[in-house]
Amino acid sequence: MVRDGYFYALGLGVVAVVVWLLTHSLPLLALPLVLAAFFLWFFRDPERVIPSGAGVIVSPADGLVTDAEWIETTSGSRQRVSIFLNVFDVHVNRTPVAGTVKLVEFRKGEFLNAMKAESVLNNEQTLIVIDAGGYEVGFKQIAGLLARRIVCNLKTGDRVERGQRMGLIKFGSRTDILLPSEATLKVKVGTRVRGGSSVLAEIAPEVSQTQAVVN
Repeated sequence: MVRDGYFYALGLGVVAVVVWLLTHSLPLLALPLVLAAFFLWFFRDPERVIPSGAGVIVSPADGLVTDAEWIETTSGSRQRVSIFLNVFDVHVNRTPVAGTVKLVEFRKGEFLNAMKAESVLNNEQTLIVIDAGGYEVGFKQIAGLLARRIVCNLKTGDRVERGQRMGLIKFGSRTDILLPSEATLKVKVGTRVRGGSSVLAEIAPEVSQTQAVVN
């Protein structure tokens, strides 16, 4: 359980007590109690079995794969996979690979519907880049229409493990991951994934080893 869930539930519990003392109305009492239960459930943080093996890249978030395409970046061609999180998904984010955090960059922006293509450019977001030792993987926490706060617990220079908890996005949102061009995609549009346990892509061990020598 993310501690935010306890804060919301406690506040609504106080509201429920006040409502009961003032009205003794069961229907009015039910609303804050239902909301308290929802927040406890929303901020759940289940344990996950993290896949092992060299070159495995896991999903940074729970949700639905809504896009998978090639894009051009300043670092060359990348495969971008977009994952949409609705309010019923687990919103704890996890690191897709083990390595060293190379970049953490927060950018203020709008709060457009995360399903819209322009949200990746215009919405408030945090970009994290991890040096996995031979290749880099970047991913974005992107705020959505309801998401008003992005939490990232990483800083440049941190050493992380694959599937490690690293933050969350409150309420509906989107997470994009930028995969190396050598990665073999293991999901497609319409696939539901789970943060830390679903394999998004793999890089052949010989490819990553060759790149490590070159770098």
